Amino acid sequence: MGKQSFLAVNTIRIGLVATGIAMLAALLLAGTDLQAQNEDLASVLKQMDTSAARFQDVAADISVDNYTAVVQDHEFQKGTTAFRRTAAGMEMVMHLTSAGQPYADLLYRNGQLDYYSPAQKQETIFAAGANRQEYDGMLATGFGATGKDLQESWTVTFEGMDKSVPTSAGAPTAKLDLVSKDAKVRESYSHVTLWVDLSRDISMKLAMFQPSGDSRTATYSNIQYNTHLKDSRFKLDIPKGTPVQRR
Repeated sequence: MGKQSFLAVNTIRIGLVATGIAMLAALLLAGTDLQAQNEDLASVLKQMDTSAARFQDVAADISVDNYTAVVQDHEFQKGTTAFRRTAAGMEMVMHLTSAGQPYADLLYRNGQLDYYSPAQKQETIFAAGANRQEYDGMLATGFGATGKDLQESWTVTFEGMDKSVPTSAGAPTAKLDLVSKDAKVRESYSHVTLWVDLSRDISMKLAMFQPSGDSRTATYSNIQYNTHLKDSRFKLDIPKGTPVQRR
């Protein structure tokens, strides 16, 4: 073997060894990063467990961005909402306007979703039935859910502390991406992203993504936490004589 050939072969060998070392280092670092992510997720879920035990109720202003991918259109709504945990389960009320006009009033309690459309002057009541536990769990996902609750229903990925969506106190929120373990839910929502205030176990922002590319993003502000909301808050003011459909 000539000198040039010898040098060329050894250069290749050195290159292969270096590449192998680089690949090994990358694998080791990836393993370290994954371990760190798992440890961070465990810490976040533990904080949620602690804060969830204190959660009673929350009221907030809400802004909603409904995005339709096929026409690349955004429809915006705003209003107020409230959640509370009772002995009978989770309750939620929401009042939305669109372009300054009443859009929808919603009330979920005792396993029923009461939906009133002022424009159509129509009330529709949806019964959760056998799916009540799932409905209650979905409502609690952003408000008062424990880390254990999340992991029972979702594959959870911790995406870091996000300064762009701060808590009411200005601290970063924990950004969590959730993929449902239920195939039927995944048919409707491919994944859900939460920005959680860990000190209170409440969402500052929640985005739900559909397989079609459509999405619904809710942002919460002016939050009132554990103020012992009155029962009167969880009622809808529907005109007498309004037609009612039950589903």
